[in-house]
Amino acid sequence: MLTLYGYWRSSAAYRVRIALNLKGLAYEQVPVHLVKDGGQQHSTDYQALNPQELLPLLVDHGNGGVRIAQSLAILEYLDEMFPDTPLLPRAPAQRAQVRALALHIACDLHPLNNLRVLQYLTGELAVGEQAKDAWYRHWLHKGLAAVEAGLVVFNDRLSLGEQPGYLEACLIPQLYNARRFNCDLDAYPRILAMAARCESLDAFKQAAPEVQSDAQ
Repeated sequence: MLTLYGYWRSSAAYRVRIALNLKGLAYEQVPVHLVKDGGQQHSTDYQALNPQELLPLLVDHGNGGVRIAQSLAILEYLDEMFPDTPLLPRAPAQRAQVRALALHIACDLHPLNNLRVLQYLTGELAVGEQAKDAWYRHWLHKGLAAVEAGLVVFNDRLSLGEQPGYLEACLIPQLYNARRFNCDLDAYPRILAMAARCESLDAFKQAAPEVQSDAQ
């Protein structure tokens, strides 16, 4: 009853796949290629579904076909509609701490590293590849350093104690991108320890970009 419009390498779609898997929810995937045909997210058909022309988009056919854009809004929706396996802690203070770190990743860090920003740098602004990579690493390291410091409140545990959730769904895709760009992550032992615990779980393995049907 759920359809996810996404792209195999989209960090934001990757977050939602993790969340759906953690909750054990079945869903259909509809690939939207971010580069082919000038970016299929800009097509008339997709604009009619999501005027933002961004991925991901979740359609809940069991709730009147409601369409939810923006990955964190989708995660919140899933947690409210399917509460049996929560993504967020119950205590208000812990929920706020998780949201703060997840929002830092999704709103402060990821937008500076995403495809349309990098395309603008190398296209309209004619920034060279080396300068683009330097831009990427600068913002990545500033963002991850803040996350590393913020993780101290979890005392080497996952955001739900022994279980991953909302925070990890945001963190693991960002690390995937960092590794793609050969970023040195040795300065972030808490992040790496959290990632190691998550990446061995089926929910994360099945959400990985390389195993998606549209992977190239």
